[in-house]
Amino acid sequence: MQTLQLSNHNFNLESSMAKLIGGIIFVIVFFLIGLSTGWQQTLLTLAVMLGILGFSYLVIAKSRVAYTLTSTHFQQHLYKGGWVVKWTNIEKIGVCTHHVDGWHQPLPWVGIKLKHYSPYLNSICPRVASDILLTQRALLYLGARQNLRDQQNRMARQNSQLKSNSRKEAKRKFIEFEDIVLDSSPYKNSHGEVYSGLLGMLANRMKYQRNYYDYDVFIAVADLDRDADEFVGLARRYLAAASAEEDPTVFNSHLETE
Repeated sequence: MQTLQLSNHNFNLESSMAKLIGGIIFVIVFFLIGLSTGWQQTLLTLAVMLGILGFSYLVIAKSRVAYTLTSTHFQQHLYKGGWVVKWTNIEKIGVCTHHVDGWHQPLPWVGIKLKHYSPYLNSICPRVASDILLTQRALLYLGARQNLRDQQNRMARQNSQLKSNSRKEAKRKFIEFEDIVLDSSPYKNSHGEVYSGLLGMLANRMKYQRNYYDYDVFIAVADLDRDADEFVGLARRYLAAASAEEDPTVFNSHLETE
């Protein structure tokens, strides 16, 4: 599979649109300088325009989310850092869903289920881990609320007399959401490696999210250059190619059946 670079937006200073915007800004600056009554006002005008341009570029740079798909790994690039996982460490990729009246409703998130947490935790930038803990609180809340509703329904079906008790139990467990949203307890993997601090909190968050959605890592659909289903289809092709390369018997058995 060839290396593919994706981005939620492509702002290129060499593009015709960027050159057009630059030309308009130059004309505006030249016009404002012509209206200046002294060198002090000219310097002030230049400083203000440079400040506006610098701030605009910073906003664009911070909002850019890029992805690299190669034959061996999948990587996300953010302004503050990023993370990388090998295809061989990915169990599945899909659109995240939740239950509404017995129906699966898609959420604006693409989920990735990992085989092992450690490679992902070792690759992620701490600042990105902090952002994930903050920006995905709503997703955790939705999953926790759905989980509590499912538990309450199961208790009600088991015994109608437990309805009042189930409400109390649900309320008690709902309060515990504040305990799981920033669970800072150390995380220990199967090899005995301990993660604490931000990485420990992120590992615990991934554990809770897996329980709710059966995924560990989440990508916002708003950060993609295409719809969720198309992105998932593309990622699954890379995942399938990596799996076939890792285990050629899968590919050979497919040929034998044809």
